[in-house]
Amino acid sequence: MASELTISKLAESAGVNIETIRYYQRRGLLVEPIKPPGSHRRYSADEVKRVRFIKRAQALGFTLVEKKMADLDVMRQALAGLVQQCNADDGHTICPIIDMLARE
Repeated sequence: MASELTISKLAESAGVNIETIRYYQRRGLLVEPIKPPGSHRRYSADEVKRVRFIKRAQALGFTLVEKKMADLDVMRQALAGLVQQCNADDGHTICPIIDMLARE
């Protein structure tokens, strides 16, 4: 995957449409990159992971009400800690909901 993606490539890679990307930007969940003169905005491959994470969280019932990027980062860190706890028990513990959210 390229390190810099157009909005259409970001949407395609994340499995959403362009309007979803724009909506997330308006909600403050994604940063809208600066548009260079005579060019297109470019998004990093990390943004694909962020969009996928948001979509997984929504699929599990989390809403976007009053969510911001900082909230997502806190949520991701908390989930990573929970996954570690599940895996630390005996190495065979399965946490399907937490695992689904934490996947890259």
